[in-house]
Amino acid sequence: MNGTTPAHGDTIPTATRRTRWQEAGNSESFGKRFADLVCAGEDIDGEARLADTLLPRGARVLDAGAGMGRVTAALLRRGHDVVAIEPDGALVRQARETYPGLPIEERDILGLGPDDGPFDLVVCVGNVMIYLAEGTEREALRTMRAVLGENGRILVGFHLHDRPPHAHAYTAAEFEADLAAAGLHVDLRAGTYQLHPANEAYGVWVLSRAQSASDT
Repeated sequence: MNGTTPAHGDTIPTATRRTRWQEAGNSESFGKRFADLVCAGEDIDGEARLADTLLPRGARVLDAGAGMGRVTAALLRRGHDVVAIEPDGALVRQARETYPGLPIEERDILGLGPDDGPFDLVVCVGNVMIYLAEGTEREALRTMRAVLGENGRILVGFHLHDRPPHAHAYTAAEFEADLAAAGLHVDLRAGTYQLHPANEAYGVWVLSRAQSASDT
């Protein structure tokens, strides 16, 4: 590795970095596809149903990389206090049109600070992790860890294979190495949001803070 190329997972200043999602320019097609599914009454709540099972009633949730707000809307219907953040302005506008009154902010995960928490659960699904700016994965994980409340957890899901165009080829082993470096523990790994066994196509993780020596 030379002096200008970061190692995998190392922090890169984000102010000058465009996310892979921004590079792909997927906003219009993504938003239209899910808007059509919503209008057709299709089931788009799989992630939210799993998130709901991880929570007490009336929990505080962060939807990190909320897209057009479908997970946020589903969790609000289930009685949770949800904050949604999404850096893509086009998707934020569509979320507000599709779900009037949805509490969504145009913000990046890396712009969060400890004062934004605490949250009982951070939801980071829909391939958000593989569309982050190159080299910011560990920083994003540390940022989400920092806003967790006591006993808080993170729900993550993304494609391991057959990933969308421009998305990062992120293996389960690489991801779990980044989790360890970010101070996170794998409570559960599955292959679907219905908790089918782990597989090589799709990864779903439930994470918590790793216990440090100072915690014991």
